[in-house]
Amino acid sequence: MNFYDKILKIVEKNNGYVTTKEVVSNGINKIFLTNMVKKGTLTRISKGYYGLPNYIEDEYYKISSKSKNARFSGATALYLHNLSDRTPLLYNITLPYDYSGVLQKDKNVIISFVNRDILDLGVIEMTSPYGMKIKVYDIERTICDIIKNKNKMDAEIFSKALKEYAKSKNKNLSKLTKYARTMNIEKKVSEYMEVLL
Repeated sequence: MNFYDKILKIVEKNNGYVTTKEVVSNGINKIFLTNMVKKGTLTRISKGYYGLPNYIEDEYYKISSKSKNARFSGATALYLHNLSDRTPLLYNITLPYDYSGVLQKDKNVIISFVNRDILDLGVIEMTSPYGMKIKVYDIERTICDIIKNKNKMDAEIFSKALKEYAKSKNKNLSKLTKYARTMNIEKKVSEYMEVLL
């Protein structure tokens, strides 16, 4: 199997996408990507991110591929967890305070910054609507985040998400309390939950 075939194999596994990082980590020189773009086999979507010419752009994966520290959060995480039916126009992500990279200039993202000690609190791997692996906060962390940042949330999305969570059979109140305690918002979270439960 030649390098072009190897790249196409990665593309196939990824539902039509490949990153420069994946190609290099498989021992393939990135010049092969450039050649595939010149031949029209692949399209350059953005820096380090390529797809088949007839691709449907996976914005979630594209954002994830720009930083290993990006976690989908807030209204975007609510949508991914089916606690909101509003398709994101802008994507909420959380990054560490010391982040300084390309996502800060991305007009499609709304960034929240947190200390590194809580960056990975409640992070899980999910599949994007287009089939790619992305990092997202679990439901309990997302509920904590929206309560903490209520003034930045759309009131309708906020209210619906809390009601849906309260009704959910999958809710984990002990995990919610643990996260709230770690994030210093235990009182706020318990006030909302007392009303809803």
